[in-house]
Amino acid sequence: MLYLSRREFERMLEHARAQLPEEACGMLGGRTDEAGNRVIERVYLLENLDHSPERFRLAPEEQLAAVREMRASGWSPLGSWHSHPDTPAWPSREDRRLAYDDQASYLILSLMLRDEPVLNAFRIRDDAVMRERIVWV
Repeated sequence: MLYLSRREFERMLEHARAQLPEEACGMLGGRTDEAGNRVIERVYLLENLDHSPERFRLAPEEQLAAVREMRASGWSPLGSWHSHPDTPAWPSREDRRLAYDDQASYLILSLMLRDEPVLNAFRIRDDAVMRERIVWV
């Protein structure tokens, strides 16, 4: 399971809406608890270097700064997130192709229905998509 606060979700949603019509993106920092659940402590809001509505590329210098901040806080990188401005919250073929870390959580925020955002979490291994349950805290 993946634990996410409403406050961090709202930060992600605000950033994604501000980036429309482009995809927004970022990283997830947090910890893994004794039961193996992932607890997202902070959602990092990064620049999409592609500035595209159909793909994203994280800014390397912002990634490095985020990882440094995570480590200084005693956290680890847990994965990444990005938005889908006009498509469902499901990994595209390109999302699956670029999912290089099968231990990472990949969150996708769909803004297809602007007033009804949908957030889903996944693990991706060898093009197989496994949904992760999000628990709101």
